[in-house]
Amino acid sequence: MSTIVIIAIVAGAIVLALIAAALITRPRRHEKRRAEARELRDRAAARETQAKKEQARAAEQRARAQREHAEAEERGRLAERELVGAGKDQRRAGRVDPDS
Repeated sequence: MSTIVIIAIVAGAIVLALIAAALITRPRRHEKRRAEARELRDRAAARETQAKKEQARAAEQRARAQREHAEAEERGRLAERELVGAGKDQRRAGRVDPDS
């Protein structure tokens, strides 16, 4: 056989070996990428869950603050009414008994 034919056969065998190796290792490479993607999705889901919990806590805190603010305003209105009522009572008392 000629040298060129031998080189062509060896080169063909090498190419076939490389193709076979690529086909054999392909599932492992894909599985590794799938595992990385799965891990990223799991981490993202955990972060999302944590963020949603934090949002819920913040919303609850805002609602509590609004409720407390409304209660404080109501107490202020009641105190103002009491002051007005007390002032009226003092004026009436002054009219009833101006010397006291």
